Amino acid sequence: MPRLFIAVDFPAAVNRRLKALCSGLAGARWLPPEQFHLTLRFIGDVDSGGFADIADGLSSVACPPFSLGLGGVGLFPPRGQPRVLWAGVELGSGDGLSLLHGRIDGRLRSLGIAPEGRKFAPHVTLARLKETPAGQLGDYLMTHGDFITETIPVAEFHLYSSVLGPKGAIHRIEASYPLGGG
Repeated sequence: MPRLFIAVDFPAAVNRRLKALCSGLAGARWLPPEQFHLTLRFIGDVDSGGFADIADGLSSVACPPFSLGLGGVGLFPPRGQPRVLWAGVELGSGDGLSLLHGRIDGRLRSLGIAPEGRKFAPHVTLARLKETPAGQLGDYLMTHGDFITETIPVAEFHLYSSVLGPKGAIHRIEASYPLGGG
């Protein structure tokens, strides 16, 4: 039973910039650059029939290409013990992203897939954290808080499968969908 999610990928130059953020925290399990992506929608486990319906259904999502920028770093959850370190989407550059997210979510709902229970918070996961000292986190956020990328063109999105393993998840693109229309 595949575990699915939908995401936007980045050019190699952006992944190198993100990789440069990946050091300096005890207890951090850093993601490799090939796993950097911006999740538009987590779906979860589906059977083979559901997989085929989703893969086919996403082909009807119409959204014009757009650009966005990444900027800043932060932690999830916002209160309590942090478990995830992330890079965010630059303020003001997420309009196209919000439109695409809404259209994907609408299409999945029409296929009978329940909406996610949490608000869409676009980000790129950099590391999973375990018992990282608060002082180190504060220093890291201050040092890298001004992180920003060049504008990134977004012309497609992908349906991914994910297999959890002892060293983390292995992601594979199952289908790609070019943006167009509107």
